[in-house]
Amino acid sequence: MEKIWSKLLTPGGKWSSIIGRGKLVRFTALDEGANVSLLLYNAKDMSERYNMPDTLKAQHTVYLTKGNVLMSDNGRVLASIVEDSVGWHDTISGYTTREMTDAKYGATTYQQLRNDWLRSGEENFAMELVRNGLSLRDLVPVVNLFSKVYCDDRGDMHFVVGHCQKGATVTLRTEMDVLLVLSNTPNPLDPRTPYPSVPVTMEVFNAVPTNLDDYCVNFCPENRRAFENTWEYYQLINCN
Repeated sequence: MEKIWSKLLTPGGKWSSIIGRGKLVRFTALDEGANVSLLLYNAKDMSERYNMPDTLKAQHTVYLTKGNVLMSDNGRVLASIVEDSVGWHDTISGYTTREMTDAKYGATTYQQLRNDWLRSGEENFAMELVRNGLSLRDLVPVVNLFSKVYCDDRGDMHFVVGHCQKGATVTLRTEMDVLLVLSNTPNPLDPRTPYPSVPVTMEVFNAVPTNLDDYCVNFCPENRRAFENTWEYYQLINCN
């Protein structure tokens, strides 16, 4: 598998770009305790974006792993998870804010510490969205790769420390042309008081075309319908 491109997401870092349909995007945690928050938008129409409620409801789950897909609010598949050594990626705990970061880790500013100041997910996403012609109005619930958060019988949410091991990987396959927005900032429920500092590598490869026998397509009937919606969309916009 030939690598097209790679990047190191440093602790507190942010990144965004359009990635074409039919690519594999592999994330690797270079130490334990990683968390990368992720947003997805249709690159051809950014009013269509990842929809957390529909994704979870359609697949009868509260977390994502191999076989699951990230659905848009139009019932299409933005990306699918084709490989996963972790087994659970958080969808419900959101991202950190400036206030939350200051309260947990101590107040810092760029003016004081320059690049050593402690960034929040909300600020990272705000900057990357603006760079792509969007705004905070377009900020939706995120997927937190490498993190496990579960609810107990009372509905209380719990973060699992030690869930992500050094070298853990998860690979997404882009099923549409997507704008991918990332923030390497702590999970808001992570109880550790030192600001987590885990670099994550991101690598992009060409994917084998998705077909009817694909594991993600057949993971559940709702997935297959979402794939069919996606294929129909591209058949119609690519016709001459």
